[in-house]
Amino acid sequence: MWIEQENALTRSFIFKDFQQAFAFMTAVAAAAVELNHHPWWSNVYNRVEIKLTTHDAGNVVTQKDWELAKRIDEVAEKYINND
Repeated sequence: MWIEQENALTRSFIFKDFQQAFAFMTAVAAAAVELNHHPWWSNVYNRVEIKLTTHDAGNVVTQKDWELAKRIDEVAEKYINND
């Protein structure tokens, strides 16, 4: 579930292993390019942390962030069940 805090949407994802986490990130990267909206993220082994904020709107959450969050959730469904 996405949490809106400190002017950002945040969510953590846990995968079976590093390879699955990296495949997820690759798929998210394609969606981000398509939407021209790119996340801040961190990956350590099987865990991916994502933060979304719109820089050109003053680092606040906008519809662009919610749209990318929805796409990320759709990608995640192909790899894991995170809820």
